[in-house]
Amino acid sequence: MKTEKYPLTPPPLSAIAAALPPHLAANYASSSVTVTPCPDLRNEPFNLTTRGLGGSPRVAEVGGQSNLFPQPQLQQIWSLPDLAREMEMSPHRGNLIGAGAGPWKDVGQNSELAADYSWSDGGEGGGDDHDDQEQQKQGTTNDKNGSRCVLVNKSSGEVEVHKAPAPNCALMCNLFGSHGEAGDVLKITARGRTGERGSFTECIQAALHEAFGGDTTVSLGGVVLIKKGKAKYHVMPDFPADKDLPFKNLDRLMQWLTWHEYEGPIIGLSVLHSADPGGKIGLRLEHTHTFSPTGKGAGGHYHFDLKETNGEDVEYEAYFNAAEVIYRIDRVAQRNKA
Repeated sequence: MKTEKYPLTPPPLSAIAAALPPHLAANYASSSVTVTPCPDLRNEPFNLTTRGLGGSPRVAEVGGQSNLFPQPQLQQIWSLPDLAREMEMSPHRGNLIGAGAGPWKDVGQNSELAADYSWSDGGEGGGDDHDDQEQQKQGTTNDKNGSRCVLVNKSSGEVEVHKAPAPNCALMCNLFGSHGEAGDVLKITARGRTGERGSFTECIQAALHEAFGGDTTVSLGGVVLIKKGKAKYHVMPDFPADKDLPFKNLDRLMQWLTWHEYEGPIIGLSVLHSADPGGKIGLRLEHTHTFSPTGKGAGGHYHFDLKETNGEDVEYEAYFNAAEVIYRIDRVAQRNKA
């Protein structure tokens, strides 16, 4: 792997919180931004493998969209444990969450990935849980792969959500890493969209860009709960049969995607940036993948909400932490388009 490292100097969470309300107020009937202790994300409705978002927070962008368009680069596959090492994360305890393409070799076809992978041996960074204490006594490592793959069933055409069979990803991935510890985070809520910006996460990204621009890059990672209302998602089907040049233009790519509308609750794992530092890293400024907390076949790449649905306003609740470093892993050059 080729890895580039870009240290950040994020503002305090209180300063970030102060920058968000104007944008949110312009887009939603009610909203709030506070700095608060992170809830235990292992509990409902999130059911993640990580307790929180604290402890040496960092983000990584792996591969890129050019690994998909105009021709899928199927050899581009990474393991989450290997990526954690490239991100210089502790071998004793940590968590990765984020959005990417599923490990097609393990799944048997192409899919959307909502990444959630944790590890702990009870050593450095260990918590006070009974489980952590037992692991320390036994000298064991507890790896948990809670990642979900959202796919289109090749026979029925139905969307399905499966636990990922292996802690891997392909083509591209945006990750937020931390020790998974409890600690303060940004809590952002919004309800009743009144503005034209349909994406909650893009609204946050735009607010960060306006407040901090490219001079002070602010990178956030965390979880988004779409509590109520309906939103639009895409799910990649399996790769086209024509491996020579399946996506001859962007319109062909968009027609290949399958499009869906789902009611909340839906859980999203998200990474976003105020800006690409100096325009040099080639960052994807926002990426959010979702799955249903109830296990039903609902999820995929989040695009935007549909305002009021059946008389019910859309409602969001999100928890984010700010990264202290960006890792750009296996950057892919923009490939020529036919």
